[in-house]
Amino acid sequence: MSQTPDDAIEALFEALHAALADEILAHIREIDPTSFEKLVLKVLLEMGYGHFRPEAGQHTGKAGDQGIDGLINEDELGLNTVYIQAKRWAHPVGGSEVRNFAGSLAGKHAVKGVLITTSTFSPEARDYVRLVSQTIVLIDGEHLARLMIKHNVAVTTVQTYIIKRFNSEYIDTL
Repeated sequence: MSQTPDDAIEALFEALHAALADEILAHIREIDPTSFEKLVLKVLLEMGYGHFRPEAGQHTGKAGDQGIDGLINEDELGLNTVYIQAKRWAHPVGGSEVRNFAGSLAGKHAVKGVLITTSTFSPEARDYVRLVSQTIVLIDGEHLARLMIKHNVAVTTVQTYIIKRFNSEYIDTL
């Protein structure tokens, strides 16, 4: 069965996004860890965490950060905080790293955390987040790149196409 023009455009659009995501990942795997931590914070803020208030995000990553690289106060009073850990790794993040992050959250009496990596998560890591009382979201490199594209972080729109369809209701109302 042949592709419709809409299907062909959708396939090309997806191929462009996949290539862009690969390019983004290649670049962010090369930046220094502190810049990566700040980038991750920017992505989450652009997604709407902290209600689009730049001051809601705080970079905390440094030596002795106790496994917390940043945090976002979701409300102005700081009653609801998301804790962030960013790992600019080439190899998969395993269950022990997720357990350590959960321990860091427990040490802060935190209930929400996001662990983001440029690589992937092991099956053990993915299974572990289902067992803990805290809500821990795992975002791998491919998902991070897609979020950056979706929320216009470190990307530029170079072309916009408008696709039109015939509206028979218009003629029917004449």
